[in-house]
Amino acid sequence: MQIYEELVARGLIAQVTDEDEIRDLINNGKATFYIGFDPTADSLHVGHFMALCLMKRLQMAGNRPIALIGGGTAMIGDPSGRTDMRSMMTKETIQHNCDCFKKQMERFIEFGEGKAQMVNNADWLLDLNYVDVLREVGACFSVNNMLRAECYKQRMEKGLSFLEFNYMIMQSYDFYHLFQNYGCNMQFGGNDQWSNMLGGTELIRRKLGKDAHAMTITLLLTSEGKKMGKTAGGAVWLDPNKTSPFDFYQYWRNVDDADVLKCIRMLTFLPLEQIDEMDSWEGSQLNKAKEILAYELTKLVHGEEEAKKAEDSAKALFGSGSAENMPTYHVVSDDYTEGTVDVISLLVKSGLVPSRSEGRRAIEQGGVSVDGDKITDLKQSYTKDQINAGLVLKRGKKKFVRIVGE
Repeated sequence: MQIYEELVARGLIAQVTDEDEIRDLINNGKATFYIGFDPTADSLHVGHFMALCLMKRLQMAGNRPIALIGGGTAMIGDPSGRTDMRSMMTKETIQHNCDCFKKQMERFIEFGEGKAQMVNNADWLLDLNYVDVLREVGACFSVNNMLRAECYKQRMEKGLSFLEFNYMIMQSYDFYHLFQNYGCNMQFGGNDQWSNMLGGTELIRRKLGKDAHAMTITLLLTSEGKKMGKTAGGAVWLDPNKTSPFDFYQYWRNVDDADVLKCIRMLTFLPLEQIDEMDSWEGSQLNKAKEILAYELTKLVHGEEEAKKAEDSAKALFGSGSAENMPTYHVVSDDYTEGTVDVISLLVKSGLVPSRSEGRRAIEQGGVSVDGDKITDLKQSYTKDQINAGLVLKRGKKKFVRIVGE
């Protein structure tokens, strides 16, 4: 099976233009493609995970990725999928986030001469002359067609700023610039970007003629990626300082039964034949599938050693394995009050809740346990001897921390 057919079989492709030509370029390693990343934080999260895995797959097949960092478009803000306007960021913040992104991307794709490139659209967008853009680019766009785009429709009720209205033009110009200056002949993005991305394909053809071979592929990334990108407790980051390898492992270990095989198919590099054999799995076998998913993805992001540690720690929660690699909070002498430390303080100090009020609420809702025993007493406390023996504090189904003494 060739790479394009594999992408289809893994359920990744949503919509394409020029499918026959796209198939030929990708299967023969002739695609130079870009995927855009908005630097709105200093870490990528699991919502970006599918795009990174896709870039890795395509590079392994001989194609050349371009990671486009939206340092210029981030100064406008993409209205797609939003009901409010994004906050503005400084140039310094954007650059810092870009630097963090590249370091994380290097775990997936290989940068260098003739390999993957990282570019920042601030390098060309910030130098554009407004009148020139209106004449050379704006003339290629129909306002009527733009207003029919889904990314704008959902904002019209609350109000769409003229600033954001220009986002489609800026994103389209990115593809036009990359096509002319980097030999980029293909763009990939989430399925909510279809209208924006078609704008880029159309701009190239209107400016350079119908024989300009620029192609667009959108992926079934957006709904899945955005659902994956956040949990009730916030975003799941690729930065281990924001989301520990153990918490990252636990996130995937606790995906819904209905999603686990879909995630394995889309995200892991396991052979399709092996995944197909799992299609009939049910019941306890799905727990095994979740362990496979969690291990494979943690290995991709954090390396095999951290994946093994996370796996061992997770097993320790269920009576086997070693808990020593579990996220740990060390209770210090200042934490004790009259020789004990209360459970709400442990929840806050260990980072399982942001405040004492959140800790009380979690206990009242039955979501806190210590060593498997549900906590019902808001005043529950532990002595130094109990702490030194070690406790496993749990909030909800996915958040765990080992409590130990100094």
